[in-house]
Amino acid sequence: MTAILGGLIIGFSVSLMLLYNGKITGVSGFLGGLLKKETMRDPVRIFFILGLFSGGLALRFFYSEAFLLPNEEAPIDYVIAGLLVGFGTRLGNGCTSGHGVCGISRLSRRSIVSTLTFIAFGVLSYFLYKTFRGGL
Repeated sequence: MTAILGGLIIGFSVSLMLLYNGKITGVSGFLGGLLKKETMRDPVRIFFILGLFSGGLALRFFYSEAFLLPNEEAPIDYVIAGLLVGFGTRLGNGCTSGHGVCGISRLSRRSIVSTLTFIAFGVLSYFLYKTFRGGL
C-alpha cells in the first residue's frame, strides 16, 4: 500500500511541476542546474534540492534503520556504485527519475530507451557484482 501511495505522490508532484512550471522533474537536471551560473539562483531548483535533503533528514530522524548498511557489503562498494550511477546519468543525459518517471509518461522514445538501458545495465552490474564478490 505504501508503494502505491508513494507512486501516486511522485506522479502527482511531477505532473504539477510540468503543468505549473513547465519543467521536467529530473534530479540530475535540477542538481546540475545549481552548478551552472545562469540557473544556479532558480528558486524552484533550490527548493527542490532542499526538499530532497530535508526529506532525507526527516527519514534519518524518524526511521534511522533505513541508513544501516548490510553487513556483507563493504562501504567502498557503495562509493563505486554511486560513481557508476553518476557516470551513467551523465552518459544517458539524465537520471531514472527524469527518464523513467517523466519521460516515459510523455512517451519519449529517448527516455524509454534510456530507462531500458538503465535497467539492463543494473541487472548486468548486479550479476557481475554477485559473481565476482560472493556468489548469487
